[in-house]
Order: sequence, then C-alpha cells, then structure tokens
Amino acid sequence: VQLQASGGGLVQAGGSLRLSCAASGQTVSRCNMAWFRQAPGKEREFVAVIRWTGGRPYYADSVKGRFTISRDNAQNTVYLQMNKLKPEDTAVYYCELDSPPVGIVSSQTDSSTYDYWGQGTLVTVSS
Repeated sequence: VQLQASGGGLVQAGGSLRLSCAASGQTVSRCNMAWFRQAPGKEREFVAVIRWTGGRPYYADSVKGRFTISRDNAQNTVYLQMNKLKPEDTAVYYCELDSPPVGIVSSQTDSSTYDYWGQGTLVTVSS
C-alpha cells in the first residue's frame, strides 16, 4: 500500500488549500482514511477522518467548520479542503489508512491505529 500526499504550500492567513492523497494497493472506500498533522516540535495530531461506512466525517475541534474531508472512489483518492487557514495550521500533513477499519471513534483519532501513511505534505500559513 502506498499513499501519495500532495497539495501543500505557502498561503496567507485566511487563504485556502486542497490536499490530495492518492492511494494504491488498497481501496479507500473499504478503509478509514484520516488526515493527521505534525507541527515542528509537537506530536502528531488528528485532523479529520472519513469512515469506510460512509456517514458524517469526524473533525478535530480546531478545524471544525473550516476543513472538509472527502473521498473520490473512482480516483481512489482522499482530499482535505482547508479554508480560512490560520498560522497555527502550519504543519506537515499526513494521510493515513486503516485496514481493516476500526469502528471506535477514540481509536480513529489515534495515529497508532492506522496501518499505512504517506510521506506528508508541508502546509505553511503566514500571518
């Protein structure tokens, strides 16, 4: 399984970016797919998850209302639309895949639950 994240870059506060995560070797519609991020000197933190069962995605409070996670099954790709970006959103963003998927939310927000992750894409938000 390989996950290729892309779409990061430098953006001013209040701007938008869309991250993509292309998967190969596994079908994203059969997995829980999540985005995590890690800022310099900090631990990796949960951002958003879209579950294989469908239904409403789950977000960290810090991004709720600003970020949207979605999935394109035909492209086997997961996206993270990030709007109203803030300097504190600056981090390396990682997409992660959990297969077989767990059903407990507390596990879905824990990076150690996930079986695969990509190389990450850097998002820098300037003030």
